[in-house]
Amino acid sequence: MNAFGKVIEWIMDKQKVIGACCLVGMMGLTCVDVVGRFFRHPIFGSVELVGYMSTLSVAMALPYTQKVKGHIGVEIVFRLLKPKFQTVLDIITSLLSLGLFAAITWRMAAYALDLHRSGEVSMNLEFPEYVIVYVVSFCFLVFVMIILSDIVNNVRKLKEL
Repeated sequence: MNAFGKVIEWIMDKQKVIGACCLVGMMGLTCVDVVGRFFRHPIFGSVELVGYMSTLSVAMALPYTQKVKGHIGVEIVFRLLKPKFQTVLDIITSLLSLGLFAAITWRMAAYALDLHRSGEVSMNLEFPEYVIVYVVSFCFLVFVMIILSDIVNNVRKLKEL
């Protein structure tokens, strides 16, 4: 693996940990908030915080899920095809995914910049929402890099077949 691949792998590993911490944080915050509501002392802004953590946990998990091929796929017919044709189809779908998620990454970064310039904040906590959108767009960038890596690996595999 080259240096770029190692850097992406390192970032992906850190994202896994942050995503897991967000899941645990959501669970803890929700439990404490429910108990607090029972005693008439809910946690102010808990709904916003849980929303932010859920967004981050999904975004942080995308690159790792792509790397381990954990996304849902229909493989009933796909497995019946010859290995060379499977690889070609995998390259085509990866190229389509690359285009889609590169566009999403670009537009999400542009949206974060718009939020940043406008100074928009969340309703209750007055947290600058552009921070979350920037982080999510970075996660999508890492996701795009993993897809690109998969394409390169499949092209190499295709040459060997």
